[in-house]
Amino acid sequence: MNIILFGAPGAGKGTQSALLIEKRGMRQISTGDLFRAAIKNQTALGLKAQDYMNKGELVPDQVVIGMVEEELKNVSGDFILDGFPRTVAQAEALEELLKKLHKSIQKAIFIHVPFEELKGRLTGRRVCKGCGAVYHVKSKPSKQEGVCDVCGGSVVQRPDDKEEVIGTRLKAYEDYTSPLKDYYRELGKYYEVNGFKSADVVYKNIESLI
Repeated sequence: MNIILFGAPGAGKGTQSALLIEKRGMRQISTGDLFRAAIKNQTALGLKAQDYMNKGELVPDQVVIGMVEEELKNVSGDFILDGFPRTVAQAEALEELLKKLHKSIQKAIFIHVPFEELKGRLTGRRVCKGCGAVYHVKSKPSKQEGVCDVCGGSVVQRPDDKEEVIGTRLKAYEDYTSPLKDYYRELGKYYEVNGFKSADVVYKNIESLI
């Protein structure tokens, strides 16, 4: 089964994707990972994406869709789209792309988390510059402050997780992404889970849907 996991930044899409990969062998296609890889490699698309992400703005559709298409061409088994689509226009473009590739999405699963909880999750998040391991200053700090437990790299706050950017990111999400609920309801593919629970409980609820 191919699914979309969507929700506001910080809702736990990456965590749940990791569990689905581990337990069900699914392939994750994360636009966030695609962007970060492109930024790390300083590609032309990566530099464009970085400028928008640092300001808390959505990356233009043509950049996102191009990256996703290249990934989907190399996928043969079940996959998870994490962080894409974010707008109805992207969802419509995705439907056309999937038809061209003879693939389809069966379920779009929305992870709901209250606004204040999202702010706390995002502003406290820290990421290793070396291996990408994710930490949180309260719920999952690294053993040594600023140092990754996995590879010893520098653990930092991403520019798009700074408090002054979070409000812009969440408003952009609310304005552009929430209408996806109605879009996928009309297609009969919309499902919702409560993300304000432990990761294991959220996973069990998602697994019961697929």
